[in-house]
Parts: sequence; structure tokens; C-alpha cells
Amino acid sequence: MAQNASSDPALWWKQAVVYQVYPRSFKDSKGSGLGQIAGVTEKIDYLAKLGVDAIWLSPFYPSQLADGGYDVDDYRNVDPKLGTMDDFDELAKAAHERNIKVVVDIVPNHSSNLHPWFQEALKAAPGSPERDRYIFRDGKGPNGDIPPSNWENHFGGPAWTRVPDGQWYLHMFTKEQPDWNWNNPEVREDFLTTLRFWLDHGADGFRVDVAHGLAKDLDRDDLDNYVVWCTSDQPDDGSHPVIDRDEVHEIYHEWRKVFNEYDPPAFAVAEAWVQPNRQYLYASPDDLGQIFNFEFAKKDWIRDAMHQAIEEGIESADRSGSSATWVMSNHDVVRHTTRYGLPQVPTSEYHQLAKDWVLRDGTTYPLDKELGTKRARAAILMEMALPGSAYVYQGEELSLFEVADIPWDRVEDPSGHRTSQAASTKGRDGCRVPLPWTAADAPKLEHPDDEFGTGGSFGFSPADAAEEPHLPQPAWYKDFAADVEDADPDSMLNLYRKVLELRHKLQTTDLSIEWLPEDRSSGKPDGANGFTGGTIAYKRANGWASITNFGADPVDLPAGELLLTSGPLTEDGKLPQDTSAWIQL
Repeated sequence: MAQNASSDPALWWKQAVVYQVYPRSFKDSKGSGLGQIAGVTEKIDYLAKLGVDAIWLSPFYPSQLADGGYDVDDYRNVDPKLGTMDDFDELAKAAHERNIKVVVDIVPNHSSNLHPWFQEALKAAPGSPERDRYIFRDGKGPNGDIPPSNWENHFGGPAWTRVPDGQWYLHMFTKEQPDWNWNNPEVREDFLTTLRFWLDHGADGFRVDVAHGLAKDLDRDDLDNYVVWCTSDQPDDGSHPVIDRDEVHEIYHEWRKVFNEYDPPAFAVAEAWVQPNRQYLYASPDDLGQIFNFEFAKKDWIRDAMHQAIEEGIESADRSGSSATWVMSNHDVVRHTTRYGLPQVPTSEYHQLAKDWVLRDGTTYPLDKELGTKRARAAILMEMALPGSAYVYQGEELSLFEVADIPWDRVEDPSGHRTSQAASTKGRDGCRVPLPWTAADAPKLEHPDDEFGTGGSFGFSPADAAEEPHLPQPAWYKDFAADVEDADPDSMLNLYRKVLELRHKLQTTDLSIEWLPEDRSSGKPDGANGFTGGTIAYKRANGWASITNFGADPVDLPAGELLLTSGPLTEDGKLPQDTSAWIQL
């Protein structure tokens, strides 16, 4: 049965294009080397011209930056380094005047260890109400000096830290990020207060960080049989002690009641790295309402794998009664222009080849930037015609590549410093480098062959900035600056603008798709790196069709009006490899 997105303005999110802003790297308006909330307001017309329906702000709360702002000291304030509450109010006002919604990142799995409640817990006795807000446990062994379980946290090192009185607290991430105890009524009520706070300040909804991690069952004797990060072989029945437990949805049902107090009801999307058959639980109307389809982001540029991700995403949305989500990049993964330009080699854990390439400063595997760009152009057409919401990560509209060779002494991401030897990574800084706005403001290089320089910021900071950008910008950024791409009609930026403009014109409220006769596997190894090629071809209910060719042989396009292509057709009008076309049938 075909779903319908409805023309109800309250359901704006069902087919929205949401632009993720990583505020610290978007635009520095003060010269501090860090982006601020006011910098987003400064560039709001750029976002309006791009054609996005909403902006999602990664955390901007007071934070010691143990994990890029996902360690929150105060959930109801703006980090003074990033601005003030007045700045947030001004951004919400400016966005709404341009019909752009504002989505706030909420971090409910853990706080910072500087949060007042955690400081109170450290001063209180074991078993106290203050400690019960977090997850404290006695250790094992005669002296309690063995952690309650053998878990490693996401960034390497133990997931438990001992406090002076001998107890241990759980942190699935860094030791500066103690996990909340969501069985505690005070914790639940305080987060409801936080949700209302941001909605009252003009937020339209929330992106929920680690949405799968809140409910935990530690009163069992098999904890050592599990790990606390999401893996491809994690259980799909809700039985994991700390990941994707069924009880987490009781929390979100409470949140949904708060969301529905507002007119229109607030929106939420879950960051939940769960098995595909569990996604629908988070996306149901009485829950958060939407979930990221990370299966699409995980896939290599391989026709059958991409096709499977699309099928699973649509099936999950149908099951939940929500709409699908499509995302290729975000602040946690290697940029997709880079991934698509590297050898396409599926691994047991997603993007492993790209992560290894970054770990070794981009020296191990050949990166074909021209090919990565060509595939990224094809991918945005394939993605944006699909029914549901599409999420764009800042800089992907500029075709930015991962900055793999950030000097190790400049690496900020904790995963670059704290991973165990066997799980070493360089971290996620390569996709978080401050954006290039102006080519002429290039850093000065000491030697012509240098990758990084000083004294310029590509327009990220004001000309008289007192500080360098918090992460170094590579010299090749000059070719990808927004002003350069704005002036080039064939740039990725102008392709994105055309795609989003056409998407709004062509959009139908019917969320179904129909696979076209042209949708087929080639049955031969003529795709990327010898994988099976073929086409992904589908149409929406109004005849809006998208065709992407993964195979070596150019393919015929169906009859209809050619609306847009990601690259040139062959001389005889066929669709070449790694190219997409939109057609009105």
C-alpha cells in the first residue's frame, strides 16, 4: 500500500532536505578559530539559496570538547565560545524567515563529567540519590579493583572508570562522558524539561544522538560476552545489554507526548546504528518518528549493495508508517567523495578501507578524485529522487574530500588518540575541517609543496582573526571554495542547487516507488573494481524517474523529457557509467 506524505505543513519533515551544520567548522564570525552560532546566521542566505528545508545543528552546548561537543556540561545553554542564547534565538528567527526549520542535536546517552549532577555524584556516597542518576557499580574481586565488565569504550580503553571511594562508573564513550541512568525518574524528567526548553526557543525538532543506547540491563552475568559499540553482528531481538533494547522505546513514547504538546508537533530523528529489521521501532508515529537509514551510507559504490539499501530503507519506512531517510556523509564518517574514489572493497565493518587509508595519512590506496567526484554527482541525483528525507553534510555540496593528512599533533578527535592498537584509527577530524568560503584568503605556504600553511582561512574566519582555524585547511581547498564554485555553472555546488530546486518542483506526496524495466543487474563484472554492474532505475508516482548506470556499457534512457544529468551523455544519447539522469516519463 502506497504511503502518502500529505501536504499537511506539520509533516514538513517527511520529505525535507536537511543540512547538517557542524558549528565549530562552519563559519567563524569572531576570529577565534572556532565557528559560532552567529556564523551560521551570517551564512543563512547561502543555505536558503542552496534550497534546504532545515538545518540540523550539531552540539553547541558548553563542553570541554572531549568528544567534539558530544560531552555536554549544560543542556540548556550555548557554549560561550560559540555564542549566546540570544545568538541562537536570532538564528532561529533568521532561519524561519526563510522557511528553514531548525533541528537541535540532543545527547541523552551521556553527559560531560563536568555536568553539575555528575560533580554531585562524585561528592556523594555510594548508593546515594546523586549517584543513582548515573551508572555506578562496585568492582569485581576481593578489593573491587576489577571493572564490573571487560568492556572497552568506543574510543579504546576501558568503559569503566574508578572513583576514589572504589566504585566504578560506566562510559560507553570517553571517561569524560559518563552514561546516564535512564531508570532514574529525575533523569527522565530533566530531559523532558530540556526538550521543552529548546522547542520554546524556536527549535522545530531534534536529532537524537546514540538513540539506541539509553536503556541498559547490567543485572546479568553475561556482560563480558558483549561489546558496547555497534557491530554488523549485533543481536536483532533487543537482547543486547546496552544497545537497542526494547525498553528504550518507553522513553521515546514519553518524549512523543511532549512533542505533541506543540503545534505543529515537534520532529525527531534517531541516530540508531541498529539492524535493518529494528529500524521501524524508532520511526513509528508514537516514537521518535524517523530514523537514519545508515545502511545507505555504509554501502560502497556497488550496484547490488546500493539497491539492497534502498529496498531496505523503503521497507523499514513502510513498516513504521514514517518516511525513509537517505544520507551519504555526516560528521562521523569519511566523506563519500573520498570513499567513492577509493577502491570499492566491501569489508566486515563498513568503510574499513577508507578508515585505514585515513590512518596512514591517505598514502596506502590510490584515490581517484575525478572518479570520486563523478560518482558523487551521480549519487546525489539517485538519492534526491527517492521518497523521504535527504540529509546533506556541510561541505558535500562543495565536493570536499576527506583531509587525511592532518598532522597528528593537530588531531582533536579522541578516537585518534585513545584507540587500542588493534583498533587504531586517526579519527573523524578529516571530515570536520573548517569550510572554505573564499579562495583568495588562502593560508601562506612556507614551501610550494606544503599541504598546510598559516595566515589565511579561506574566509572561514575574519581577515583580522586572532587565531588560526581549529583544524588546518589544506592548500587544495582553494579549488573548492564556495565563491569559486558559485561562479562555475558546472560545479558541484550549482549541481546541488539545481537538484534541490528540481526536487521541490517535482516532489509528490506519494511515497511509493516503482522499479522500471531498465532496473537490472548487468550480470557481469563491469562495475566498480570488478563487481557486478547494471542500473538502478525507478520512478515516483508522478512519473519522475531516476536512472543511474553502474556498469561499463552505456544504457538507453526511457522515453520522456530529460530533466537533468549528473554528467554528459554519450554522443548517441546514452547514459554512461557512473552517471545519473532524471526524466519525466
